[in-house]
Amino acid sequence: MRYQRWFTPWVLVIPALTWLLVFNLWPSINTVILSFTNAKPLGGGTFVGLKNFETLLHDEQLRWALLNSVIYMVVCLPFLTVLPLLLAVLVEKKLPGITFFRTAFYTPVVASAVVVALIWQWILDDRGLVNGLAEKLGFISGPLPFLSDQWLLLLSAISLTIWKGLGYYMIIYLAALGNVGRELHEAAAVDGAGPLRRFVHITIPGVRGTMILISILISVSALRVFSELFILSGGKGGPGGRDNSVVMLIQQYSQGFEGNLGYASALSIVLFFVTVVPMLVLARLNRKGAEA
Repeated sequence: MRYQRWFTPWVLVIPALTWLLVFNLWPSINTVILSFTNAKPLGGGTFVGLKNFETLLHDEQLRWALLNSVIYMVVCLPFLTVLPLLLAVLVEKKLPGITFFRTAFYTPVVASAVVVALIWQWILDDRGLVNGLAEKLGFISGPLPFLSDQWLLLLSAISLTIWKGLGYYMIIYLAALGNVGRELHEAAAVDGAGPLRRFVHITIPGVRGTMILISILISVSALRVFSELFILSGGKGGPGGRDNSVVMLIQQYSQGFEGNLGYASALSIVLFFVTVVPMLVLARLNRKGAEA
């Protein structure tokens, strides 16, 4: 056996370890440090203690952003957990032309989020396709303010997120459905169970772990939404900035030569804890279900 030098494993690990430290660990530590300063993009700033976090408590824009993020998560979670599963069950069957439908459902996923949002902005504009068609058919007398009303803008962004995410989570469910034994469905069918009962009592329990995983992914993505709201609102965050997300606020406070990196870092820490909470809750539910 050839003699192996003690440092050989370290030579292999150091590149990945360096990448982790430089691009993951250090930015996280630096964000925490900056949150206690009044740092600017071109200056180091000075220590201000908890002043940034005290300001957060009185920031009305942050309260609206947190509300928008929670609404985003609460609406997206059931739709993007259930609808992709139904689609996966439908396209799982080997039928003529089913590949076309799989591709059609997945196409929005591979499209750029920015491009898709711009297309939706054009469709939902006051003179866009939706308003123009609805007026010609006599459903409305004037254009609906999809992009200028606070709640319609938020609903439009949520609809865009759901539409774009259906194909992605459908593919995950398709992989999970492959692990559900067909003999279980066949045995249940012999016992007289219909498609609905088989779906409830066999399919759903068989993909339960995947549903929890998808729920966590959806929750984190919804709380960190940016592109949809940013582009549909023209970068302004809706009327009075009341359609901002937390990520949009971080971007607004940190941009420009006079941006407040300290306050933006404090917002980043708030966002971290906001996203961790649903992850822990869903992980706990998954653990309880597994133990039961």
